[in-house]
Amino acid sequence: MSSNDIIVSLDIGTSKVRAIIGEVNNGAINIIGVGSADSEGIRKGAIVDIDQTVQSIRNAIEHAERMVGIQISDVYVGIQGNHIALQTNRGVVAVSNEDREIGEEDIERVLQAAKVVALPPEREIINLVPKQYLVDGLEGISDPRGMIGVRLEVEATIVTGTKTAIHNLMRCVEKAGLRISGVILLSLASGVMSLTKDEKMIGTVLTDIGAGSCTLAIYDQGGLAATSTLPIGGEYVTNDIAYGLRTQSDQAEKIKLKYGCANVNDAAEDVKFKVTRMGSNAEKEFSQYDLASIIEPRMQEIFHMVRQEVRRLGYGDKVNGYVLTGGSVSMPGTLALAQTELEASVRIALPDYIGVRDPAFSSGVGMIQYVSKYMGARGTGAVKKTASRKASPAPSSKPGMFERLKSMFNEFI
Repeated sequence: MSSNDIIVSLDIGTSKVRAIIGEVNNGAINIIGVGSADSEGIRKGAIVDIDQTVQSIRNAIEHAERMVGIQISDVYVGIQGNHIALQTNRGVVAVSNEDREIGEEDIERVLQAAKVVALPPEREIINLVPKQYLVDGLEGISDPRGMIGVRLEVEATIVTGTKTAIHNLMRCVEKAGLRISGVILLSLASGVMSLTKDEKMIGTVLTDIGAGSCTLAIYDQGGLAATSTLPIGGEYVTNDIAYGLRTQSDQAEKIKLKYGCANVNDAAEDVKFKVTRMGSNAEKEFSQYDLASIIEPRMQEIFHMVRQEVRRLGYGDKVNGYVLTGGSVSMPGTLALAQTELEASVRIALPDYIGVRDPAFSSGVGMIQYVSKYMGARGTGAVKKTASRKASPAPSSKPGMFERLKSMFNEFI
C-alpha cells in the first residue's frame, strides 16, 4: 500500500472522536480503517479541556492504527461551530500564457486573488470554494483549464472562522503527535458525501444532528449558501430520558441507543426494559412507548428550531427538501417525525461503505471524499499530505501548521 494513497480524516465531536482511514486507488475510495473513542473535553461542539481532548484523539487514532497496521502521522481535521461565517469574493487575473490558454498556474493565481479580502483581525480563512469561473465575461464555467481567454475571474465563497477556535483545535491535534494536512469545514465535507448535484441546485438543507449541536448547511444554486449551528442535539434527549426515568445519564444513553424511538406511533407497548432508579437499587419497568413519549417532544423541538433557523436565514421559501445526517438521526422513527415537523421531503444520508454505514460517519467519510476530489488539486487552502508508515512522532525540525498559525495569531495580540 503506497502512503500516497492514504487519507485520514479526524472528526472531533461532542460524544465521539472518529478517525477514518481511506485508501484512494485510481479515484475510487475504500474505507480500510475506523477508530472511535468517547469524546472528553468537548461541550456543545467546543473544546473546553485541551488535555482530555488530546487523550480522546490519541485513543481514536490508536484504535484506527490497530485495525489497519499502519502508523498515522498526518490527518485532515474537520471544523464546525457557530463561529463559522461565509462571504463571497471575486478574484481577477490576466492569463499569463502567450497563447492565452488557461493553465493550472492561472487558476491558482486567480484563487489566491480571491483570498485577498479584508477580515477582522480575529478571523482566519478556513476554505475557499469556487462557485463559478468567468473567461472574458463568459459566466457559468466550472473548470476553465484549456480554454482560451485574456481575463480570468472567479466568484468564490470564503469560509472563515475565529482564530481562537482554529488555534485550540490545532493545538489539540498537534499535542496528540499528529501533523495537520488541512482544516475542512464539516458542512462542505458532508455536502460532498450526502447531497446530489440536483439537491445542491434546487435548495436543500443539510441538517447534521450531533450529540451537542445541530449544524445546518443550506445549499442553493449548486453551492453552500449559508450555515448555522444550533446548541441542541442528542445529549438533550439523553438528559430528558435521565430526568424522566430518574436514572443515571450513562444508563439513559444506553437505553436510548437500544430502545429509543423518536415517534410515539412507531413505538411498541410490549417492548419492556428495566431501569435502576437514581438514589436506590430498586428497578422499575418501562415500555418503549413510555420512552418514546419522552423522546418525541425533544426531537419535535429540534426540528421546529431547524425550521425557524432556516426562515431566519432567509431561505424559508427557497428550500425544497431536507437531508438529515449525524449520529442522532439513526434513531427509529426520526424520518417520519422529521417529515411531519418540517413539512417537506426529507431523507437520511449515510455513507455507502462497509463498516461505516451509519449517519454518524457522514462527516468523516465526506472529508475523505472532499480531499480526494478537491484538496490536492488547487487553491483549497492546504497541501495534500497523507498518512504514512512513520516510526516517530511528528517532527519538530520544521514548524507545523499550528506554529505558523500561532505566529500569525500573536501578531494581533
